[in-house]
Amino acid sequence: MYAHVYINITLAIPEDLKQELQNHDEVNLSAVIRRALQEHLRKLRIVEAIANKSKFTQKDADEIARKIKREMAKEQGLL
Repeated sequence: MYAHVYINITLAIPEDLKQELQNHDEVNLSAVIRRALQEHLRKLRIVEAIANKSKFTQKDADEIARKIKREMAKEQGLL
């Protein structure tokens, strides 16, 4: 059984979205936002699982960045 924890969230949305939502009283914003958060966390868990299995290091990332910058400089005629 799940225990419910209630928190209050202040959400900033554009005025046009606010007006459109006001035209749809049937929309349960809590349920919509809860599902969106669950889906976002599901995607984050997948990314974390992939990253945890990766052998890619910061040194590898730095080397790729260096090569990209060098190639960009060549294309711009700076080298």
